[in-house]
Amino acid sequence: MTLRQVGTSDLMVAPLALGGNVFDWTADEATSFAILDAFVDAGGTMIDTADVYSAWVPGHKGGESEALIGRWLKRDPAKRDKVVIATKVGMMAGLSPATVVAACEGSLARLGVDGIDLYYQHQDDAATPLGDSLGAFDGLVKAGKVRATGLSNFTAERVEEALAICHQHSLAAPVALQPWYNMVERDKFEGALADVALGQGLSVFPYYSLANGFLTGKYRSKEDLGKSPRGLRNIDYLDGKGPLVLAALDAIAAETGASLATIALAWTKAQPEITAPIASATSVEQFKDLAAALTLDLSPHHIEALDRASE
Repeated sequence: MTLRQVGTSDLMVAPLALGGNVFDWTADEATSFAILDAFVDAGGTMIDTADVYSAWVPGHKGGESEALIGRWLKRDPAKRDKVVIATKVGMMAGLSPATVVAACEGSLARLGVDGIDLYYQHQDDAATPLGDSLGAFDGLVKAGKVRATGLSNFTAERVEEALAICHQHSLAAPVALQPWYNMVERDKFEGALADVALGQGLSVFPYYSLANGFLTGKYRSKEDLGKSPRGLRNIDYLDGKGPLVLAALDAIAAETGASLATIALAWTKAQPEITAPIASATSVEQFKDLAAALTLDLSPHHIEALDRASE
């Protein structure tokens, strides 16, 4: 397995990132620790989380995922040198400089680390000038609290604007982009945003890589939507190209013996703009399908078949 460089930074990552959105939510602490251990044992490197995970859960306020990762690292400090930690700010209180600085300190404390490897602006903040938020991120880099920065949920135009501001004012420029992207929602990234990422040398770490579990084959009818808390999010995939994509995945699974989730992630990591798709698991058994994607390289024939089905 060949590691991939994150933009122009010195960060190197495996071609699959582990999503931390489920930690201390649909995966309890013991299960989350076991998944994290299995991820590192499989050669995984990047753990992706955010300060907002999981504020949407009754009784939670955000930071639960980061705190759990921090407890995992405290249990086995040697793991810190084996992982690249990515986290984000901006979903809860915007991106004013004061908010960014305070949020970074909070994330560092919860994670129990001296520096964040990759720190994202989680979403664009129309109330804060880009120059202000980028300046705050630059300050964190200069202070040694952040190694590299990224943008998530930004339009192509705003990504270009951010990079231009960084160039003009000699600020630490983003090296990574985190968009919504998977086989049944290719238009959320492909086109202008992908062109900017490729043209500017940004590493891309797409989320919803398994389309809320639809690409695992778990949801094939309306009756299946009650199988998990996220099931109803899949209702729109049941029509249109969704069944065609599942049929193509089924055919490749029959040929290769790989699971649908493994194949879907392998297709995503094979796209020229993609550094590593992000995917989460709520059990070690489920994680095995993700781990298999680290080393599965689809044939050109299989990639072409999935391209056609997902057009």
